[in-house]
Amino acid sequence: MKKPEHLPRFDVELKEDPKGRLFFDKNQFCDLSGVNVLHSGVDTVRQLYRGYLKTDLMERLEDYSGFFMLGGYEWVAGRIGRDSGYQYKLQNADLGLILLIKNFNVKIDNNGPHLKIEASPHLIDEHNPYELQGIMNDLANEVLDDFDFNQSAVHIAVDVQGWEPPSDIVARMHCRSNHVRQFDSMDSIEFASHSATYNRGQSYLFGTASGVQLAIYNKSIQAKAVDKLDYWESVWKRQDNPFEDAPYNYDPEKPVWRIELRYHHSVVQQFSEGTTMAGQPVVFKSYAGLAPHLDGLWKYGLDSFKFLHRPGFFHPFWTLLAQDVKVQTQVKSLLEKTDYKRYYKTSTGFSGKNIELLLGNAISLAARERLTIAQLLNALQTLPFWPTIKNFYQDKGMSQGEFYHHIEKLLKERYLRWGKAV
Repeated sequence: MKKPEHLPRFDVELKEDPKGRLFFDKNQFCDLSGVNVLHSGVDTVRQLYRGYLKTDLMERLEDYSGFFMLGGYEWVAGRIGRDSGYQYKLQNADLGLILLIKNFNVKIDNNGPHLKIEASPHLIDEHNPYELQGIMNDLANEVLDDFDFNQSAVHIAVDVQGWEPPSDIVARMHCRSNHVRQFDSMDSIEFASHSATYNRGQSYLFGTASGVQLAIYNKSIQAKAVDKLDYWESVWKRQDNPFEDAPYNYDPEKPVWRIELRYHHSVVQQFSEGTTMAGQPVVFKSYAGLAPHLDGLWKYGLDSFKFLHRPGFFHPFWTLLAQDVKVQTQVKSLLEKTDYKRYYKTSTGFSGKNIELLLGNAISLAARERLTIAQLLNALQTLPFWPTIKNFYQDKGMSQGEFYHHIEKLLKERYLRWGKAV
């Protein structure tokens, strides 16, 4: 399908202007002069590390009680559930850091991805990427021997006033992902690691957490729900707004809407493997290395999730975000010098034996639990490598419907031929 085009832009004197806020389409103008971009930047950083766990640290964590000292900071320590992938958590909300330690799937004395550090918005805001990377590296050195970077994940956020999503945004948002969630008069919704509860407004979530995800939500309500409104209002009221054409300052009486692109570390790794600069590969495994390329990821995300004005044309608001917004990181952007591409490992490069074994074992377990075909498919689709499974069978000539029918046939045969699994 042909990529959508941007509508022409004009200034108040109706002269064509690449920064104009009037957009012309079929004898009518769309006026975005009232849209105010209050903030753009990185909302979340997750830095992953590999290495050997320090023996003395693990002994202290096993016997911890109360508060925990590490790297000159005081932390609240605790065990966490297996779903997180890690065994221990150290948290200092005042500093703005969370450390997840000891990967559940790797033995304690093996070199592995044993550490993930998550930085909060206020810590990211207070430091440039190199300073923040230094803080995280110093802590990694307290946890691991011979540590190395194991990629990073980021959330890029833009906050605006004077715009809100139209009621038909789901129909007009075109993307490859079939995962779309809309929250109307919501009772609860998860934002990163926080859970907010409120009963008004709408939020939209496109894509999956294991890929690229687009979230559009009322930031004013969410910030108030998690008791962070004072902080965010201090950000929105800043006089050094980088957007010189901002028509007015923050208005506390009007809602602030956030457009947020969330990049899983596996997607960042794909960019690291596929991106080139002057024909040479660009490799980034740390947040500091990724920072100059955040403008590229921002524009890529807006091209992946296409908010259309009408078929063949981007909505003017999407044009404004793509052409005017720069991710504020205190480092020079390399967008103009870099060719951003994702490198995909294809399913055709291997025999698929592991996929067939996994599917066979999943069907046996489903039979043991007496799952329906719908329950089995829902379970399979939660796997992070579900796209690889689908691609493998598509390369064998199966349509999506034929693939689902194939799984249904295998499950039915398992029930009829062998009965309940034991």
